[in-house]
Amino acid sequence: MRTSALDCHAAWLKERFKRHAGNADVVRQELISELGITVSLRTIQRALQPYRQDLRADFGERLIEIGGAKMGIYLFVATFGASRRLHVRAFRNERQQSWFDGIESAFREFGGTTKEVLFDNARALVERHNGATREVVFNAKLTAFAKHWRFTPRACAPYRARTKGKTENGVGYVKKNAIAGRRFATFEELEAHLVQWTRDVADTHVHGTTGEPPITRFERDEAAALNSIDGVPPFQTMREVSRKVQSDCRIEFDSNGYWVPWKLIGEHLTVVVADGALRISHAGKEVARHELLTGKHGQAIDPAHFEGVAGADRKPVLASRSCGPPAPDGASPAHSFSRHRLTCISRSHRRNDCDHYRNTKRLPEVAGDGSRI
Repeated sequence: MRTSALDCHAAWLKERFKRHAGNADVVRQELISELGITVSLRTIQRALQPYRQDLRADFGERLIEIGGAKMGIYLFVATFGASRRLHVRAFRNERQQSWFDGIESAFREFGGTTKEVLFDNARALVERHNGATREVVFNAKLTAFAKHWRFTPRACAPYRARTKGKTENGVGYVKKNAIAGRRFATFEELEAHLVQWTRDVADTHVHGTTGEPPITRFERDEAAALNSIDGVPPFQTMREVSRKVQSDCRIEFDSNGYWVPWKLIGEHLTVVVADGALRISHAGKEVARHELLTGKHGQAIDPAHFEGVAGADRKPVLASRSCGPPAPDGASPAHSFSRHRLTCISRSHRRNDCDHYRNTKRLPEVAGDGSRI
């Protein structure tokens, strides 16, 4: 029996779907016992799909020519369960923050949240998923994100092509239709193209499974059922992490380096990111502030962080056997001193944190009198 044969029982199916919280197997059992209709579980799942409020989210990587060079771009695709309506974003990575930004923008675009969001088993989101017991342990940050937006996270069953395929079909469609054969002058041009393509093509084409344009089905069956997001602020208004100062006076954040006062080498600092700025504090006191860098491998350096250090005034410093040759005239203080001499001092005293700090602190005095460091 095909799903269409159950159309005359749509009201019954909808009532049982709500009664049993979407458990398709229980609905199938009652369909047999009460109505005498025997169908497969898969048939029931297809019949109940219009009543589900879920969003399926996935990423797919694609090489795209931007500004004359091939770049690896990560395409985020969110698909509404019943209507198959898409929301597409382009990112430069597939980190947890990109997942959150993509899902939030989907909620904003469509004016509400779904009851469930189905994910692939991405490491940024899922700590553990036991294929035999179906036990899923989500990342603590994802759990907080889901609570903030009031949805239940679900993970695809590992290696189950039928479940995973639903999330990946949208990605494949975007790659083959929106991206294939196209090149863009800038990343912003790519983003604008995805918005236009979603509105003019993806929303309006007749879907092969539903037989309707996604926008039509969404407005009729899904839009009114979404949970309101009025007054709900973005989840990531602020990020707070802890970082240890490396031996060259810097901390790492999102693949970029940010320099801090040299006396804090080896210390653990609190890093707060908000409003495009990165604020670094130690023991409750702000010790550095930098503009948040974009891209990767950038360096934010403040010369004031090297005050009191021999060689930080761009003058040559007497070399030692442990630290190699002296800094050349005109060398950058951040690179000629911090990344070379402080690394040597830090390594020399790594066995004892107290000695490490004490010897690093008196470095200007030792270096200034010409003795060996």
